[in-house]
Amino acid sequence: MPNTIPQESPEREKTDAGLRDERERADREITATRLATEKHADAVLEHARKNADAVLATAREKADEKTDEKADTTAPHAIQTTVTEDRQAEDVTLRGERAAADKSVRRERHATSLMLNRLLPHERDATDQYLLTERARSDDALATRDDFLGMVSHDLRDLLNGIVVSSQFLAQKLEKHSERDQLLLETTRIERYGARMNRLIGDLVDVASIDAGKLAMQKAQGDVATLVLEAVDALQAAASARGVSLAVRGEQAPFLAEFDHDRLLQVLANLIANSIKFTPRGGHIHVHYQRMQDVLEFCVDDTGDGIPIAMLEAVFERFWQVGKNDRRGLGLGLYISRCIVEAHGGSIRAESSPGHGTRMFFTLPFRAIA
Repeated sequence: MPNTIPQESPEREKTDAGLRDERERADREITATRLATEKHADAVLEHARKNADAVLATAREKADEKTDEKADTTAPHAIQTTVTEDRQAEDVTLRGERAAADKSVRRERHATSLMLNRLLPHERDATDQYLLTERARSDDALATRDDFLGMVSHDLRDLLNGIVVSSQFLAQKLEKHSERDQLLLETTRIERYGARMNRLIGDLVDVASIDAGKLAMQKAQGDVATLVLEAVDALQAAASARGVSLAVRGEQAPFLAEFDHDRLLQVLANLIANSIKFTPRGGHIHVHYQRMQDVLEFCVDDTGDGIPIAMLEAVFERFWQVGKNDRRGLGLGLYISRCIVEAHGGSIRAESSPGHGTRMFFTLPFRAIA
């Protein structure tokens, strides 16, 4: 039964990120407004209290002046009584001023709170509407892109197949031609270029399927040893042409497991082809697998140039290249391989150091077949 990679498209993740950013921005603005309002209210309160304190200080100064005037003609006890009464009157005035200021602040803060409570739902509605709009645009763009890519890839493959068929036909007719060898070389080159273009188109289609979460998996029972041998046989000619030795390491006994044959063949072919590209003439590439408890581990081991430790994760990213001027592919093979392995519930990694070759490992969960 077909399975698909359970991942959201980057476009959908982008719109979700846009929603979060908008909501965070709205919350920041509302918080800033609330803080500014409270700061203003505190300033009003402070101002009112300063006014009240000034009134109190003035009243006490007047009371003290009166006390001094009466000091010579009035008994000390009477003076103290007068001061106390004046101070009590001043304190009543201060409490009245401060109560009025506090009431004003509470009223202003209550009004601000009501305003912000009405504003927040509007801000949320605005960001939600923005999300819906962005998602509609994203979905339309994805649908248009997928339709376009489907039509273009279909038409291009038809044209490529026509070129390859015509090249094969010409090769059959060149048996007695005076320049037979040279013309056969050219037709072989046409077939090779056509096959390479077909692989590039396939990679682009796979990336589009991965982005849309629609990379289909057709799992069935198969022999892992046969899979490994098939991958090595398919790349043997390419390795020989570059003067690189390619072989299966050790004797790989038949072993049954459940996997998508074509997709895992694609993974192994990508890993082997990558090793061929970066292994110098006279180098060696070995492919093997082994069962370790509840997983199957596959390995493609080469004696190539190696990968810097800092790049061991980056090689599985989309459009990764050794350098900006590297033109040995689109840099999609390892990315697609990782997606296929993860769709099987497995993982992929690289071990390497410059000048000491590279070992590409990927593991798949294993379940015994009765």
